[in-house]
Amino acid sequence: MRVLVTGGAGYIGSVVAEQLVVRGDHVVVYDNLLTGHRAAVPPGAHLVVGDIADEGVFRAALRSHGIDAVVHMAAVSLVGVSVQDPAIYYRNNVTAGLAMLDAMRAEGVHRIVFSSSAAVYGEPERQPVREEDATRPTSPYGATKLVFEDILRWYGGAYGLRSISLRYFNAAGASARAGEDHHPETHLIPRLLQLAVGVGAPIAVYGQDYPTRDGTGVRDYVHVLDLADAHVAALDALDGGSRVYNLGCGGEGYSVQEVIDTARAVTGHAIPVSVGPRRSGDPAVLVASSDRIRAELGWRPRHQALTTIIGSAWAWLQAHPRGWDDRPAR
Repeated sequence: MRVLVTGGAGYIGSVVAEQLVVRGDHVVVYDNLLTGHRAAVPPGAHLVVGDIADEGVFRAALRSHGIDAVVHMAAVSLVGVSVQDPAIYYRNNVTAGLAMLDAMRAEGVHRIVFSSSAAVYGEPERQPVREEDATRPTSPYGATKLVFEDILRWYGGAYGLRSISLRYFNAAGASARAGEDHHPETHLIPRLLQLAVGVGAPIAVYGQDYPTRDGTGVRDYVHVLDLADAHVAALDALDGGSRVYNLGCGGEGYSVQEVIDTARAVTGHAIPVSVGPRRSGDPAVLVASSDRIRAELGWRPRHQALTTIIGSAWAWLQAHPRGWDDRPAR
């Protein structure tokens, strides 16, 4: 298959591209490199530097490589920033996405896998969250993901576009060659690991009095290799219409305290954290059910142990203390 991965120089996108190269696909990474890293593009993939809003450049990439399908992972994705400046999020995640879809239509490319988010659910009324549950996003980031899912559904009915949207909460871990290198870093696991080597700002645990097994919030973490497997499986299942799947850890999730304790055990460092009050709007538990994708596509997470997730991220950080080579030393 000839696959174009938008955002393929980013964290999850580079691992998806890597998996596709390994299985023998012709892979094109399409990325503007504003937050992605040139060095993250896997060997064997073709890099095209461009923005999905530039319809001419995008069409040329589709045409020159004879692309069969697109994996769309290019987006801005910081929830807090989306509340402060929603215009950027609608412009990048919706308007630019429409330009991309119209370029695909013009070049006769009718298959797409979309990296969506469980942020479309907002504050779910039940746990684990299922695909049929109400979607009430509480941030412009989640809202733009839901809008694009709706666009894919309507484009499917009108233009024959085949799409699968994948909703997940927290990607974590690393492959042997690719890991997280965000600036700034906002995710819990890489921030804990940076603290283990004396880098980064202190971390606060918001709330220790939730009705959970240890009082801290419980969240869903999925290894980036398992997420990549799901995107590959979805590519092979684009047989018509529009579908949505959750990607969850398949269990009860992991508490913030469990993540901290595991990071301390894996690194051998006493990682300092502080304790603060609950943040308004933070639910006690956020976990996604992946029963539907397990039943329909046969996807199963293979790297779900928390020690495996954190251990792989720690190994990558030790091998790349400065992150990717195209960034200055921290």
